[in-house]
Amino acid sequence: MNATTVGVDLAKNVFVACVADAVGRVIETREFNRAGFLAWLSTLTQGTVVGMEACGGAHCWGRTMQALGLEPRLMAAEFVRAYRKRQAVKNDRADAAATVAALRAPGMRFIPIKTEAQQQRLAWHSLRLGWIGERTALLNRIRGVLAEFGMVVEAGAARLRRWLAEHEFDTAQPAPIRLLIQNVRDQLDALDLRVAECDRQIAVQQAEDPAARRVRDLPGVGVLTADAVTASVGNAQLFHNGRQFAAWLGLTPSQYSSGGKPKLGRITRRGDDYLRTLLVQGARSVLAATLRKARSAPDALTRLQQWIVSLNGRVGYHKTLVAIANKHARQLWAVLAKGEDYNPEAWRQWGEVAAPKPSV
Repeated sequence: MNATTVGVDLAKNVFVACVADAVGRVIETREFNRAGFLAWLSTLTQGTVVGMEACGGAHCWGRTMQALGLEPRLMAAEFVRAYRKRQAVKNDRADAAATVAALRAPGMRFIPIKTEAQQQRLAWHSLRLGWIGERTALLNRIRGVLAEFGMVVEAGAARLRRWLAEHEFDTAQPAPIRLLIQNVRDQLDALDLRVAECDRQIAVQQAEDPAARRVRDLPGVGVLTADAVTASVGNAQLFHNGRQFAAWLGLTPSQYSSGGKPKLGRITRRGDDYLRTLLVQGARSVLAATLRKARSAPDALTRLQQWIVSLNGRVGYHKTLVAIANKHARQLWAVLAKGEDYNPEAWRQWGEVAAPKPSV
């Protein structure tokens, strides 16, 4: 087979491969099941470039292709979508053909393939997030059930859990209600244990990573953020600068400019929702601490804190949060890409370098 590039539309059990030659002409399009696709990959010539949309299973397939001597390329789905010939028609074969076209497009940006160790680290974050969601859903469910019986509990998870503990063995309540509360509390305890185990595993793997330990020194970066960022990013040098890294996280404004007139819109909120949420939560903590310090000891504010206070007064709370998260993202990139420790006084060194030398 004279194949040089292959576009693959991945799924759980159905795989469609669109094969192109050296000039980009489609030779054939084939459909496989999971076992057949793996066997077919082993028949391809080593060095064949295989393009895929980045998805949950794409990194595993990418590692498999690398082991077979192929060259996998992962692309964001939004970049591939533009190469579908008819936007109104979407099927597996059209997606595979669009993947081949996007793969050969000049200037296409590719996503690095995660290692198995990176995905294992991120799996604990995924489980933790899911179990926290289950716990919240359970609390909301029991709150709604109790309201049906005229038992309205004050807002707040802590108040609801305290109420459940007080009424679990309350003989004034009907036996079915007490049994209901006991089952809910047992499930909450089990979810608490699972979340605690995730926290323990994340803390251990963060402590074993030198890069994660370094970024812990940044303001607003805790154990979760440090481990999630280092596991997700891998090689931060793939980003040319801090702004590109912040844009990858969806913390920069969208742009619709024309005729030399820049027009910025809303924050894009593209990329990894989990990482962006962690950075915004860290920014919330930094903003709250800075505002408290501004009220109690305004003369002791650092240069960064002065900027935060000034920005909050000009644009308001929520925009300040995003701006702080954006700055934290740039600082994270600098620490990870340059392999340096965080230095809050680094701006002084740059100021000295930029300052003109006095004439003799």
